Amino acid sequence: MAHGRVALVTGSSRGLGAEIARRLARDGFAVAVNGRPGDDGMAAVARTIQGDGGIAGGFGADITAEDQVNTLVAAITSTFGPIDVLVLNATGPQPEAPVTEVGWADHVAQLDFFVKSPVLLGRAVLPGMQARRYGRIVNIDSEVAHRPPPGRSAYAAAKNAQIGLTLSWARELAPFGITVNTVAPGFVPVERHADVPQEVMQAYLASVPAGRMGTPGDIAHAVSFLASDGAGFVTGQRIVVDGGRSLGP
Repeated sequence: MAHGRVALVTGSSRGLGAEIARRLARDGFAVAVNGRPGDDGMAAVARTIQGDGGIAGGFGADITAEDQVNTLVAAITSTFGPIDVLVLNATGPQPEAPVTEVGWADHVAQLDFFVKSPVLLGRAVLPGMQARRYGRIVNIDSEVAHRPPPGRSAYAAAKNAQIGLTLSWARELAPFGITVNTVAPGFVPVERHADVPQEVMQAYLASVPAGRMGTPGDIAHAVSFLASDGAGFVTGQRIVVDGGRSLGP
């Protein structure tokens, strides 16, 4: 159990992030649920956690804006204490387009979430983690990083940059007792995938050796391990949670 420890899960007002927040609360963390300012989902997730006996609160912020990130971290620290676990899950729109139609602005929009956001949050929480000689940072990337379908070039490029950030941080921060890892989900049906055609779902399922679709709980379980005290000797790793799909045919 993580008695007295505090976790921030970005983009946790719904979907995968909400499941990760609920799991960490069950593990004993006080959980800061994050969404954009005005997102009613934050309070709903926090209430669910509190109803189950956990500790949680909603903290609105655009995690790509430096002033809002600093205010966010200050508010969480004032409410629960310093952040021990940072789960970088927030994402934005993921448009699909042929590479000839993808401009630099499209790349920057993806980099804002997957590189700029971790850098801003890292600058806000890492000094405290270094002083305490303890910290857990978990990035959520995607199977798309290493298995990019056509039309996802900006997203795949940003996700690979996020992986590179994970590896460099892991090497540099290990002497401070801070681990930095990433979890790469396969396709996991959540609210934003509700309109995926059934034939696409069936084709994906046929490519998964485990014979079933992944669930948000599968991803949250991997995050739970990496956020735990027991994972203190695991850093710079990428855990792919895809039912074996990455193994190929």
